[in-house]
Amino acid sequence: MLTVKDLYFRHPHAQSDILKGVEFGISEGRMTTVLGPNGSGKTTLFKCIIGLWSSHQGSILYGDQDLTKFSYGQRARIIAVVPQEHEPPFPYSVADIVLMGRASHVSLFSTPSRQDYLAADAAMENIGINHLRDRPYTRVSGGERQLVLIARAIAQETPILILDEPTSHLDFRNQVLVLSKVREIVRQKGLTVLMTLHDPNLAMLYSDHLVMMNEGRIIANGPPWDTITEVNLQRIFGIDVVVIEHEGTKMVYPKVTQ
Repeated sequence: MLTVKDLYFRHPHAQSDILKGVEFGISEGRMTTVLGPNGSGKTTLFKCIIGLWSSHQGSILYGDQDLTKFSYGQRARIIAVVPQEHEPPFPYSVADIVLMGRASHVSLFSTPSRQDYLAADAAMENIGINHLRDRPYTRVSGGERQLVLIARAIAQETPILILDEPTSHLDFRNQVLVLSKVREIVRQKGLTVLMTLHDPNLAMLYSDHLVMMNEGRIIANGPPWDTITEVNLQRIFGIDVVVIEHEGTKMVYPKVTQ
């Protein structure tokens, strides 16, 4: 569904590339995770995919179409984004934030239609945050805020959902809550998800496919069971770890010296 080919990116006047020949594909109806440390190029990659930044080499294809030639409005019909952080300048209600996901469906100088309101209501119901609809978005918890942003993306009704570090700043309970809800929506609606994570254990549990990055390059690319290895994790995080197989999954622990 989405293919990144030989992608290079550098900032204007910079001496070196941030992305260096990045190449991978994501399949329809699956959760693909980009795993890597801070500074590995994950967020830069996402900004190139959604069109905020332009690569100087390579291509990004949606099917057989060059996504870089799409307008922002056209991209918004294909890709919905859940950002890493979001601080609104005004205490909009949760319902208003979710309704903003319909912006690409509303023409200039028009107001949201009944269909737009129904789509926003359905997204809140689906995510399980209907009870928050009248609450100020600035006064909900971190986990609830992420669910609101996911509901906004669902209301956008796009085939691809991009989540930039959706578990950032969340406690363990909310990390599990958010990722479990995303996986549930993927299964129900057949969405395609591309997300970034830092934690290899969460990536193992919630990913169908894994892309491992460091210093702007792809280190490994494949099913989590094949890519979550001690060698690969040492290459991207620079620390020694132990990978243990347990009940059909793998768990990663740092190697602690006594």
